[in-house]
Amino acid sequence: MTKSVSVVENILGANDRIAEANRQLLDSTKTYAVNFMASPGAGKTSVILRTIDALKDRYRIGGIDGDIATTIDADRMAATGIPAVQINTGGTCHLDAVMVSGALPKLNLDELDMLIIENVGNLICPASFRIGSHLDVLIASVPEGDDKPYKYPKMYRGVSAVLLNKIDMLPYFDFDMDYFRKGVEALNPGLAFFPVSARTGEGFDEYLQWLMEQVDSYLGS
Repeated sequence: MTKSVSVVENILGANDRIAEANRQLLDSTKTYAVNFMASPGAGKTSVILRTIDALKDRYRIGGIDGDIATTIDADRMAATGIPAVQINTGGTCHLDAVMVSGALPKLNLDELDMLIIENVGNLICPASFRIGSHLDVLIASVPEGDDKPYKYPKMYRGVSAVLLNKIDMLPYFDFDMDYFRKGVEALNPGLAFFPVSARTGEGFDEYLQWLMEQVDSYLGS
């Protein structure tokens, strides 16, 4: 084993241990954490904001936003009326467990049922770094193309659900839905799949019903 591989394994191992501590903290306060991942421009923030608006009267929701710079998206979360914390990664292309562990104490987890985490827009790095979330959701989009599961298999392999956003743009792009679904299913058989449009709301009822089932099952356990 080369030294570089050993170093990477040590980093990921240390990250996993902190991720487990994050999960234990969340479980001790009965807070269900959902980690949303996507490439830049997929509409991650729009999906998250629509999700918050739909569920904030049902659950006590908090937010963590990860971005390379600025507080723009955390400010948008806070504008919905929920407590939100910004993590600026300073150039790092993903959130890791250490970053999240520093943000969790800034929220009153005892007063939350659900924590929405917006990861940094990237289709490579976030897949390698666990953060302690209970549910990992990947948001793809029609303008990105139907080949993304084939190009970025690790991202699709490690999630519980895929939301295909911007389906209102299907008439304007050469997007083969069957080809996309085939790639997703080959990597992650049986995962939840929801074609949606954050702009029009199409498909959101099915997605939100599924998400509420996950949260309710956790809170009721």
